[in-house]
Amino acid sequence: MVLDGWRGLSILFVLATHLLPLGPKAWQLNATSGPLGMALFFTLSGFLITNFLLNHASVASFLVRRFFRIVPLAWLYLVVALALTGGDTEDWLAHLFFYANWPPMHLTAVTSHFWSLCVEVQFYAGIALLVALLKQRGLLLVPLVCLAFTLYRVSNDVHIAINTYYRVDEILAGSMLALIYNNRLGNWPQQFLTRTNQLLVFALLVISCHPESGFMNYLRPYLAATLVGSTLFNEGTRMASALDNRMLFYIAGISYALYVIHPLLAHSWLGSGEGLDKYLKRPLLFVTLFALAHFSTFYFEKKWVNLGKGLSSRFQSAVLR
Repeated sequence: MVLDGWRGLSILFVLATHLLPLGPKAWQLNATSGPLGMALFFTLSGFLITNFLLNHASVASFLVRRFFRIVPLAWLYLVVALALTGGDTEDWLAHLFFYANWPPMHLTAVTSHFWSLCVEVQFYAGIALLVALLKQRGLLLVPLVCLAFTLYRVSNDVHIAINTYYRVDEILAGSMLALIYNNRLGNWPQQFLTRTNQLLVFALLVISCHPESGFMNYLRPYLAATLVGSTLFNEGTRMASALDNRMLFYIAGISYALYVIHPLLAHSWLGSGEGLDKYLKRPLLFVTLFALAHFSTFYFEKKWVNLGKGLSSRFQSAVLR
């Protein structure tokens, strides 16, 4: 499916940002690739979460699934990373309960990437509360909420940040895409996405991710959602066909583990050294990373995910009785 292709591509952009030099420093390609990967990832997350809530009645079912998908590996990583690098009680609490991206920041060198998990988990809590209070019709407020967060960024002149209140519009834009996909916002958005020039939108998205793109940064959430949506509604295009790739599907399958694990390896001997010495170790680092991610996905996370699905089904059945 095209969504898996985008997921695989998004994690490759993030790994490249953190582990490889992407051209001359003056071009700031590393600073562009990271936001690009995260914008795509957040769009997918918002789409999938909202699509699930639109088609399943139980908020408890949703929360159980998300807990068992995200928390086990995240907490295991934190136990290892924070135990090795140290941290006071507040650091542990901020990470374990996913608020480390709120001031005062408690992120460390080996947990700096946890900001995105904090954004994700806080989004889960927010959208679950919205549906709990207003049922599925509450999701129709998502476009207004998304625009409000973007305007808040504009008012504070924040192009990109890791605080939830400055970044959640990227997930909410994906939620809007789910509403469009389920025909909750009328026919014209689908017609627009069907006719979208994908290469042009991709180029604009890349520009919006560049640190020097100015106001274009505020359009990043909507360009990412437009790009993903255009391939979702036009699966026969060259771009969509290129995303229909088994290797990308496999990478998508282990993408969560790749994301969670890679900083610790980067701060180990595998990531040490300067210049050529450091990058000569990169092939071994990547082999180790993919091996650990494969093991984590299929021999550790899978058991928790299946447990979550089983418990989720019980909640869903209870709602339907």
